Parts: sequence; structure tokens; C-alpha cells
Amino acid sequence: MEVYASETALVFPSRPPFEHDHVLPLSHLDTDRNLHVSFRYVRAYTSTAASNHPSDPFRVISAALSEALVYYYPFTGSLRRRSDDRLELFCAARKAVPFVRAAADCSLESVNYLDEPDRLFVEQLVPDPRPEEGLVTPFVLQLTVFACGGYCLGASIHHAMCDGLGATQFFNTVAELARGASRISVEPVWERESLLGPREPPRVEVPFEEVLCFEKGSSPYGESSEAVARECFHVRDGCLDRYKALLLEKSGVSFTTFEALGAFLWRARVKASGVPGQEKVKFAYSINIRKLVKPPLPQGYWGNGCVPMYVQLSAKELIENPIWETAKLIKKSKSNATDEYARSFIDFQELNYAKGITAGKGVSGFTDWRHLGHSTVDFGWGGPVTVLPLSRHLLGSVEPCFFLPYSSAKAGNKDGFKVLITLPEIALHAFRQEMEKFTSEQFGLPRL
Repeated sequence: MEVYASETALVFPSRPPFEHDHVLPLSHLDTDRNLHVSFRYVRAYTSTAASNHPSDPFRVISAALSEALVYYYPFTGSLRRRSDDRLELFCAARKAVPFVRAAADCSLESVNYLDEPDRLFVEQLVPDPRPEEGLVTPFVLQLTVFACGGYCLGASIHHAMCDGLGATQFFNTVAELARGASRISVEPVWERESLLGPREPPRVEVPFEEVLCFEKGSSPYGESSEAVARECFHVRDGCLDRYKALLLEKSGVSFTTFEALGAFLWRARVKASGVPGQEKVKFAYSINIRKLVKPPLPQGYWGNGCVPMYVQLSAKELIENPIWETAKLIKKSKSNATDEYARSFIDFQELNYAKGITAGKGVSGFTDWRHLGHSTVDFGWGGPVTVLPLSRHLLGSVEPCFFLPYSSAKAGNKDGFKVLITLPEIALHAFRQEMEKFTSEQFGLPRL
């Protein structure tokens, strides 16, 4: 299985979106050091046949992208560091988005529709710029056509530009233009500094210093030569229902899937990795604040609109406490998601940015991609059958966990969902053993 790139086209806005070079300021969420990375993911589409569209998806999407960039021209800009080390976006005339055309010598079916991806193969489907390249060119696309007629659209986007929801808003715009729309349905809103800037004067009402660290001059993700593994694990509905019923019986509390399964996976990962008992470990996830802040962000806002949430324990506490107590802590942390929490996080960034804010070590990042609306990105031949994240960096974690739906191309996989786990290679065997407990028909017997 090989992927061959044939060209890199430069896609310019279809008409000049501005007259003079200028700088666009970013919000304090955009410039969070944990977001000084590119996030990468791929959408897989099964066919371009049986449609009124031309059969060349590269040509169709290129033309729609060119139209969309009139409205989203910041994607053609370059990120650069100010004197205070924050990022800003420089927009100059006649800049473009690189779009790679490629072909794969296999069918999508032969690679399981990317449902349980081969790591080396899927890495060829998405551009992977080095950190400094990601600043100069924060948005790169690749379209790969498969031998079966299906295709994949891979994207690498610097996180300072937007989050997953903002990216999906943009791709929906490209998709509706590709389907023949004469105007876009959602006008993009940039006003980042004014909508999510610090208060005057800034004030912090949340004790972020208890979970965040100051490490000036260091990357929030550190440097590690440790080999890592990425593997999918299946979560069947029956196992999940039994597990949640057991937690309800033991605690008297009803938990969401994210709270209950997140607690199990967090403990399994820390236990498998052999973290010393006295070390602090963190469960990290993000909360969408678009409707939480007062006033709510406008519909077209496409910058980063999430703030990180943390649960912190010692490794010993996490492993030895009843698992429902950990699930309770995750549930309780959600109650912190308020306008004040979001504003305090922004003000904390304002007051302490120069100190080098990081999440520290021992962070496990979790995110749920099952209900993010990826299926709406239809370029004219139907929505994607699979959406697969490839990022290793998430919320200060180098070991992210994604909750993902099964590929819709596989009719037999409607029971449950999958979790995509990244963890040290040496911990993989022990983690598999922990997951076997979850899938056991006698789940109530292992110590919880």
C-alpha cells in the first residue's frame, strides 16, 4: 500500500479579499501554548460515481476552496511570534493554500475504510509539517484518490487558527460551494481579541495554579524519544451498559459514557504505564464555551472556542480509589464550566503567559468525536464514511484518547464505538489486559 503525490497546487482566493497587508490579532485561547501545534485528521469518502458532479474531486474541491478563501482568507496567512512570544497572523496579498494531489494503489475497502488504520499508511494521507513550517503555512490539504474511486481529504491545521468546530464550519462552507451554492450560509466572524480577550483589569477567580505549571522556555509537550503505539479498542453497547449499571449500583450516581469510560481508561492507562504512586496525573478534556460565555459567541465565530478542564489525582489515588469515585470527580468538574471559569482562564493567560504556562507532566487528554457533525461535510458525493484524527498532541497530553464512531461504510459495525488510544509502546500489553476486563462478560468481578 503506497501513496504517490503527483503535484502541489497553490489555491488562491478567487478574488482579492483585501487591499493591504495587515496583521490579525488572536485571542488568548488561540495563543494558549498547548495549541502551538498542528492538528491533523482525514475524512474518507467512498465514491465519486453516480453524481451530477464532475468525477475529479480535486478539481471540484479546489474550485470551491478558492471561493471559500475569499471569506476565510486568514488561512492563507502566516503565523509569527510577537516580542512577547504570543502569536499573531500576518496576511499578505497573493498568498495561497497548498493543496496536494495524490493517489493510492489500493481500495478503501482493502484498508478497512480507515476504521482500524494501519499507522504507517494513514500517515501518508495527511501533510505533516515541521513546527516552524506549520507557522509559515498553517493550513495544508491533501486529496488522495483510491483505486476504487473513493478518496480521502487530509488536513493539517495549526491549532492557533481554529479548533475542530471552527475547522468543520470552514469545511462545511467549502462543501456547500462545491455542491453549487451561490452564497455561503454562515458568514465567518474573526473578532477574536475583542470577543475573547482579557478583562480590564484581569482577575482570576479559579485556582488554575493547582493544575497548571510554569516552565518558561520549554515546550508544553516536552521532548521524548520513547516509542509510542496507537491502537483502536472496541466498546460494545452491552459491556458499556453493564459497566454503567454497576457504577450506578455502587455509587447511586448515573454517569455519562464520557465520565464512566473516561475514568476506566484513565486508570487503565496510568496503571499500565507504571507511573510512580506519588506522581500527580491529570485527566484533561475541553468544554465548548461558544454558548457558555456571556454574551454567547456569534454563530460564525471560528476561532478556538473551548477551554481545558482538569481532574488531578496522585497515581496511587487513581489506581486504589473505587472507580466510581473517579467518575464522580470527572462529573463534578463539569460543573466548573461557567462564564467565570472561561474568563478566568483567559485572564490567567494574560497575567502568566510570560512564565510559560503548561499542563505539566502526566496529562491524559480525552475527547469525544462521536457527535461533532463531521458527516455534514459533503462535497457532492455524500458525506464521509470515516473521520480519523492523527494528532498526538492534545490539551498538553502526548497520549490522547479519542472516542470515535465506526465507519458508516461497514454495515456490520453498529454496536458501540471505538476508542483510539496513544500510549507508550512498552505499556501496550498491560493496557490490553486492562481492556480485557472491560469486555469480560463477568465485568462485575474484577476489583473496581
